[in-house]
Order: sequence, then C-alpha cells, then structure tokens
Amino acid sequence: MNPLTEHEIRTAFVNCSKGEATRLSVPRDLPEQPWEDLDFLGWRDPRAPDRAYLTIAMDGRPVGVQLRTSTVGSWQTRRSMCSVCVTTHTGGVSLMVAPRSGKAGKQGNSVGIYMCSDLACSLYIRGKRDAGVGARLHESLTLEEKIQRTVGNLTAFIAKVTA
Repeated sequence: MNPLTEHEIRTAFVNCSKGEATRLSVPRDLPEQPWEDLDFLGWRDPRAPDRAYLTIAMDGRPVGVQLRTSTVGSWQTRRSMCSVCVTTHTGGVSLMVAPRSGKAGKQGNSVGIYMCSDLACSLYIRGKRDAGVGARLHESLTLEEKIQRTVGNLTAFIAKVTA
C-alpha cells in the first residue's frame, strides 16, 4: 500500500459525513506504519473503543469505511476465524459493522463482517504478527495468493457498503 496522508484518509470515507470524517481519530504514527506490508490501513479509535476505521486502495484511490464493533461478550473467548484474512483467534475476531453509504445508510442499513479485532490482517498473512498456535491453517496458497484473497474479501465487503 502506498503511504497516505491525514488529508487523503479523511477525504476517502464513503459512509460518513464530512464532519464525521473531520472529527475521527487518525493514527498519529502514519509515517511509521509498515506501508510495504499493508494491504489496507486499519485502526481502532483510542477515544472510542467501539469504533474502527479502514482505508484501502480501490481503482487507484483510497476508500475509507467507518466501522462499529460489538461489545465484549462471552462468545469472544471462543476460537473464531477472520473472514478477511482467514486467521483464527481466541477472542481476537470481532463483528465489524459498517453503515451503508448514501440513502441506505441514512435509513439505518448496515453490513457486517467478522474481522481481526486489531485490523492487522496484512501482518498476520505475512507472518509479521503472531496470533498464536493454530492461528494460520496450512494452505498451499502462495503469499501473493493470500494477499489477493485478503484484498478481494475486503473489497467485496466495501462493495456491499457502497451498493
């Protein structure tokens, strides 16, 4: 992923108002992000733990989506699989819900996806972050194929948000 500026991130959001995009918390460590290892930039809001954000390059431009996460519950102690990167975690996968863009979102419609709670899918598939024993299933896919699958899964989710 190409490095993004704060301005590029704020203007990329497709499912929130310009005011909301202006007020959201952008990571302060943008220059230190491992951009060469990221397929998308995802982060949690430190001031509002139930909020998360991600940006991904689609058709050569960044697209951002705001997400809400479910509250912590007893189900999160079970082993779950991320629908984006296919990494399994014990307590490390959350239901991320995005309001749909446009009129549908204003009517309260949303779509959801089970995703790594820390939004570090790119690092898990590259082996840069460890989710524990048994977190990565043995696959015959190459790293490039895993990256394509991850990007494809996330792109399909964003297509549902913007549909």
